[in-house]
Amino acid sequence: MSKLIKEDIDKFFIRQFEAFENSLNGESKKPLHAKRKQAIDNFKALGLPHAKHEEYKYSNIAKIFGKLFNVENLSDDSFSLSLDEASRYFIPELDAIRLVFVNGVLDNKLSDMETLPRGVHIQAIKTAADDYASDFEKHFNTHKIEGADNFSELNTAFTNGGVFVKIDANAVVETPIACYYFNDAKNADVISQPRNLVIAEKNSQASLIESYITLGENTSFTNVVTEIVMEDDCVFNYYKYQNESNQAIQVGATMVHQLGKSVFNGVTLSLNGAMLRNNLSIAIHKEHSETNMYGLYLLDGKTHVDNHTVVDHKVPNCESNEMYKGILDGQSRGVFNGKIFVRQDAQKTNAFQSNRNVVLSDDAEVDTKPQLEIWADDVQCSHGATVGQLDVDQLFYLRARGIDKHTAKSMLLNAFASDVLGNIKIEAFRTLIENKINERL
Repeated sequence: MSKLIKEDIDKFFIRQFEAFENSLNGESKKPLHAKRKQAIDNFKALGLPHAKHEEYKYSNIAKIFGKLFNVENLSDDSFSLSLDEASRYFIPELDAIRLVFVNGVLDNKLSDMETLPRGVHIQAIKTAADDYASDFEKHFNTHKIEGADNFSELNTAFTNGGVFVKIDANAVVETPIACYYFNDAKNADVISQPRNLVIAEKNSQASLIESYITLGENTSFTNVVTEIVMEDDCVFNYYKYQNESNQAIQVGATMVHQLGKSVFNGVTLSLNGAMLRNNLSIAIHKEHSETNMYGLYLLDGKTHVDNHTVVDHKVPNCESNEMYKGILDGQSRGVFNGKIFVRQDAQKTNAFQSNRNVVLSDDAEVDTKPQLEIWADDVQCSHGATVGQLDVDQLFYLRARGIDKHTAKSMLLNAFASDVLGNIKIEAFRTLIENKINERL
């Protein structure tokens, strides 16, 4: 396997872009490609973040990419996935609008979009850039947001796969949209960079699930960006589920623009992978908006999960609640960096942030850094973080009542996780996660 240093990785992606651009033919003159070119220019200026970059101090993606990836033997996109094989990874008993992606590209044959609910528009992002040109001009990569980095620029440069979702005004979509991202690593290493744009118009309600699956024992690298634009009086529920292979590297940026008075609920669930980096950035632009962010990482082996969150309060009279919990065993590592910005005009802001961790082994590690930056004076804000072991008194209490040690630990850890799991509003999905946690515990 060829070993790469950061400079080599940067040059590799630049060469990949040149080849990608040459394959576009007439598409290179379209407005979407102008945004691609601007993004690759931005990427060239700085390259991938590295360990000396403060935001990647504990998660050197470039290093692990260079260690695990054999760029001379990448997948050739000829992978074919049958519906029978894909269905093994679908959420059981879930009635959903099913979207299946293969190596980052929406597969219409495996997806189920024939009978979309009224008010829902879904198609591949590549064609939607033409069919919904005004929406793209207004919303695609146009809203500046704290927390975006050069991985997002790299993703924008390669915009070709992924999906466009639009929820019309006044549409209440009870059926969740379930996105399954399959990477083929059976015969070679694979890179996928899906780019998604979701627009929730005025007075709409919808839910979106993202689930990531790597097939095979080779290395996969997923660099995914999901932009969510919310207008007045809409409610949007977002779920990210990561139960990846031991050779999976993932960087995911979810950028939420609450342009109107709205409610956003997000839950991030990380169970396995080589290195998983989740960037969740939310900008609140309209008064009386509400933002809720929950996360659970249940780690074992050498899994490394890094959750970076940003909530940017730009206007007054808004509320954000954030609670991330971690359970770490083996040689796993959990990183949490949560930032809350309260701008000078954002008076009457209520913002709360909590990160709690239970460490089950001597070799597991947690790095946590909650942050508040406040320029307003009439606010209620708090943050806190804890790292510890299971409460010995609670464990003794259960053992004293005849419960064996293993079961007692499992009961305590399930109770610890329940605060997050209780915010999963889709019953079939919550059942799946509870079963996975019970298997692990």
